Amino acid sequence: MSYTVRITEAAEDDLFDIWEYVALNDVPGKADDLLGHLERTCELLTTSPSRGHVPPELERIGVDGYRELHFKPYRIVYETAGHPVHVHAILDGHRDL
Repeated sequence: MSYTVRITEAAEDDLFDIWEYVALNDVPGKADDLLGHLERTCELLTTSPSRGHVPPELERIGVDGYRELHFKPYRIVYETAGHPVHVHAILDGHRDL
């Protein structure tokens, strides 16, 4: 089964913020490469949205409708309830939700 993956406006903003930070603070071209890797990681959800795990912060409080994938050090937080799959946030892995 193939799932549609939608990236919310907030997650798009996260992607832009990550890209902008890397573009300003790292070697040229790295921001574009990183953006491509993050987008491809999101695309993995089209075939297997259950592949991630419940974020520990949410698991501790009994919230289990969200999962996360990692592209180190970034966390891609998405909702698996129903179709399509919604990507809600793309965060630095050092941050708590």
